[in-house]
Amino acid sequence: MVLHDTFTISRHLDVPPNEVFTAFADTAIRQRWFRLPGSEASYEHDFRVGGGEMARSTFTGLDTAPERLEYRSRYIDIADAHRIVYSYEAVVDGELRWISLVTVRLEAETDGTRLERTEQVTFLRYAGNGSTDLAHLRGGSVLQLNGLDAALQSGHRRQ
Repeated sequence: MVLHDTFTISRHLDVPPNEVFTAFADTAIRQRWFRLPGSEASYEHDFRVGGGEMARSTFTGLDTAPERLEYRSRYIDIADAHRIVYSYEAVVDGELRWISLVTVRLEAETDGTRLERTEQVTFLRYAGNGSTDLAHLRGGSVLQLNGLDAALQSGHRRQ
């Protein structure tokens, strides 16, 4: 049995859309806010339609065996400073856990950018009724956008 969900996270960012877009496109900036938890991390990024990302790490939680994490994505549509659409797979210990389609929309606001991130997820493997897995994914997405905001703010202060 599979489990489906869709959720949207909206966020105001204090920089213009082109700076937010650059934080997705520029590998050095992206690595400051996009990373898998754990150690022994590796990362590849090719920001173009048909390109994608590959990230790997080993995560060890409290009282749990280490897990090998893998993230594989493919960019489907990129509309400069307006929209990014990509799909990704989440693999844990060689087992495909979920796949997602993500749309990131960037809209100019008077004092920055409105970012809207919509994710359509299909869990192929999950615990219990899946509510913990869904909460984990949503929470991780919020943390990722917190990291994006921090990377944008730190980059803005340096200029």
